[in-house]
Amino acid sequence: GGDHTITYPILQAVAEKHGPVGLVHVDAHTDTGDRALGEKIYHGTPFRRCVEEGLLDCSRVVQIGIRGSSYDPDPYKYCQDQGFRVVPAEDCWRKSLVPLMGEVRKQMGDKPVYISFDIDGLDPAYAPGTGTPEIAGLTPAQALEIIRGCKGLNIVGCDLVEVAPMYDVSGNTALLGANLLFEMLCVLPGVKTM
Repeated sequence: GGDHTITYPILQAVAEKHGPVGLVHVDAHTDTGDRALGEKIYHGTPFRRCVEEGLLDCSRVVQIGIRGSSYDPDPYKYCQDQGFRVVPAEDCWRKSLVPLMGEVRKQMGDKPVYISFDIDGLDPAYAPGTGTPEIAGLTPAQALEIIRGCKGLNIVGCDLVEVAPMYDVSGNTALLGANLLFEMLCVLPGVKTM
């Protein structure tokens, strides 16, 4: 729960302990905007603020599932200029993400990594309970492949954000969010699973 703004102070605290961290970021949006309605801190800006403060090891940032509307004619330019790897949703359609996660694991190496998962990274057919749904997103199975593909990384924290249960009378978004967060807890270092 919470909007993606919460990741910014969390990463400030994480970087204070670990230095700049790698980031596995699943989302429909890059969240690297500069301002909205005159504000520099809101749910579409946290990763720009993190870059500005040196909280991220930009060579170890991957953004997966990016798609949808943008205020910029080249919505990936800022990210690519910082050295982020951007994986648009269309590059994920109709395929397993296990090979992608093999590449991500090599990119992350053994240095500290943070996982930030926005529920709108998933298609609203599965997770409509979010404030900024975008069509043509990831499937729950792909979400599991991403999270499980992080097992063995030096994960120092994780979050799952933007679940808004009041927008989903079925309760499926909250159920999916809770299960994905459980899966993230299972891939933390030292956690033994069956």
